[in-house]
Amino acid sequence: MAFPIRTCVICEEEFELRPDKPGFANRCPECSTPEAEEERAQRAAGNDPLASAEVNAARRKAIRDLLYRKDS
Repeated sequence: MAFPIRTCVICEEEFELRPDKPGFANRCPECSTPEAEEERAQRAAGNDPLASAEVNAARRKAIRDLLYRKDS
């Protein structure tokens, strides 16, 4: 009996859904590990406040330039 082929919702790689596979049924074994979950949480949380401040400053500058640009 062949195991069903699923696509991982995180990395979009195909994998076989086996009965003894740890983790979630819609994630591949590599993305189901606790280390991968912690790494994704850290990236999503944006633990680098300086980077987010720089991104916000660039966003504000771009919006200001769009709003107050002079038409030639």
